[in-house]
Amino acid sequence: MGDFSERVFAVVGRIPRGKVATYGQVARLIGAPRSARYVGYALRANPAPGIEADAIPCHRVVFKDGSMATGFAFGGEDVQRGMLAEEGVGFDDEGRVIMGTYQWDGASLDDARPLGPPPDIDWARELAEEPPQRGDAG
Repeated sequence: MGDFSERVFAVVGRIPRGKVATYGQVARLIGAPRSARYVGYALRANPAPGIEADAIPCHRVVFKDGSMATGFAFGGEDVQRGMLAEEGVGFDDEGRVIMGTYQWDGASLDDARPLGPPPDIDWARELAEEPPQRGDAG
């Protein structure tokens, strides 16, 4: 696996039982904010899926609206939903994770090695949530 995948696995491995993170959130935490799709690609090659202590719990990664990937690599969205439900994750009437309650805040990333960009990064600009100002080269 490459460095990108290893960074993805390091973050996903720290998502606590009963919590979820989004693909975009994982991408931001590893310092690659526009790489949510590549987080998904990395997780499809997860060498240690599951819930054991040494596993990489990729079932805890969902879309930003709380929905699950229809092609969940290890059995489909019903398997993913079942795994999350067993951990106590709650779902709305449409089967999506209730993100306001169950989204991980990244608080367990407390080791000395930074896994993301500096705290003063301009996320709105980085994620292109604000249009560039006239005369701004980008």
